[in-house]
Amino acid sequence: MPIFKAKQDDLYIDGKKVLRAWESWNGWYWFATEKTGEQISVMANGDSIPDTIWFGYVQGFEEEWGYFSQAEIESLKPKVWEINKRDLPYSGKRKY
Repeated sequence: MPIFKAKQDDLYIDGKKVLRAWESWNGWYWFATEKTGEQISVMANGDSIPDTIWFGYVQGFEEEWGYFSQAEIESLKPKVWEINKRDLPYSGKRKY
């Protein structure tokens, strides 16, 4: 189980600073800790769009570190939204 820590106004997971994060209405979280690249992604509707690939921590049915596409996450709006930076220290599922 990773360690979530709030330091000042930032969130760290296992010592890695969360740069951006998204939350879904059904309790999934994507915490981006490292920008790994940019690419053109082909979406389900066939459109090609600029995309950012992130490495980070995902909380869903399972919890794991891995890579994810910002464009895919944002294509799920309004069911998924970006977490405001000031709310990051309070975000995610925590086991106490």
